[in-house]
Amino acid sequence: MTTRTLGAIAFLAPFMCVVTASAAGDYPTVAVVDYVYACMKANGETRAALESCSCSIDVIASIMPYERYEAAETFRSLGLQAGERGALFRESAPAKSVDAELRRAQAEADVRCF
Repeated sequence: MTTRTLGAIAFLAPFMCVVTASAAGDYPTVAVVDYVYACMKANGETRAALESCSCSIDVIASIMPYERYEAAETFRSLGLQAGERGALFRESAPAKSVDAELRRAQAEADVRCF
């Protein structure tokens, strides 16, 4: 890990207890931190981004049970494979269904938090 990564993790650590004590209570801490970290990378590594990203995962957790969120993230990750290997994870009915559900939850989180 780089110094910057470790710094970001150290920065986020005190706030993760607050996030998991809220709507994201049934989401594992690792999943919450992973989401917030990636969100902050995409939206700037500022205090405002931390608050918005923490809010965002709380909204998603209030809409989707963790099992559905985990399935969506798994399909997305495996769908990145090139060619026919990834096609099953991008184009199957279950993949499309859970991806659409996650997109709706993220859109709602964007409206409420950003």
